[in-house]
Amino acid sequence: MRQRLVSARLAAVGVLAFLLLNHPLLSLVDLPRRVFGVPLLWVYLYLVWGLVILLLALVVRKED
Repeated sequence: MRQRLVSARLAAVGVLAFLLLNHPLLSLVDLPRRVFGVPLLWVYLYLVWGLVILLLALVVRKED
């Protein structure tokens, strides 16, 4: 049962990552703005990357 739940959650995180890193949303943040000297697109990419890693860690962690 737990394996099924983990698999479904991993699939959901994968779909979320795909949507966040796909053209329509990327084009919204591809602006000539900078955050602390870093282009907005790069900030968005690193934040999404970190969010996906965090979500994956939460999904696969083992509860004792």
